[in-house]
Amino acid sequence: MSKNDKPIVILNYKTYLESSGDKALSLAKDLESAYDETGIPMIASPQAIDITKIKDETSIPVYAQHIDPIKPGGNTGSNLLESFLANGIDGTLLNHSEKRMKLADIESLVTKAKESNLKTCVCSNNVATSEAIATLSPTYVAVEPPELIGTGIPVSKAEPEIITGTVDKVKNINKNVKVLCGAGISTGEDMKAAIELGAEGVLLASGIIKAKNPKEALLDLVSKI
Repeated sequence: MSKNDKPIVILNYKTYLESSGDKALSLAKDLESAYDETGIPMIASPQAIDITKIKDETSIPVYAQHIDPIKPGGNTGSNLLESFLANGIDGTLLNHSEKRMKLADIESLVTKAKESNLKTCVCSNNVATSEAIATLSPTYVAVEPPELIGTGIPVSKAEPEIITGTVDKVKNINKNVKVLCGAGISTGEDMKAAIELGAEGVLLASGIIKAKNPKEALLDLVSKI
């Protein structure tokens, strides 16, 4: 990451009650306020049903949590790209450890997203998978070992070699693909460690969502950058 670039923060709302309905909008306003105070880009990734209200009432970028590799038609219960586009999303997560996808489907959606000027954050669980994903040229590769997700144990400290290895492999393939760090990231020390290892931002969830004061947690997160 160059000195002129700023790391990004993507907050995956998942399906916590603390990040659903009215609380989803409140959390988005915390992200917006934290951005206004720090200049660090903040992105919300809420449940599909909460996207419109957040887009209508805040100015922060909003990503879908998942999009299915489908065409319009009989796909009950699926997430259609065209529907998200109509609701103004700015990007999407793909292949989260809680919603794994086939590589061919990831490739198809990354291609469609580019055609629609959407950013893509494709999740990975190890260095080898990160390397394979980098060949698809998404906007971001977010590496997060699933065994550390939700534990409060940051990958930047528990398994730093996964971050450095991912950065090396991804940049060797495509220098324009940015590497994010996920799993267990919740404090300023965690994020500082991730950035020092070469990450260009973080993908996080429960550490912020379940904090007593999410805005204060966000400000602490970026306080040491």
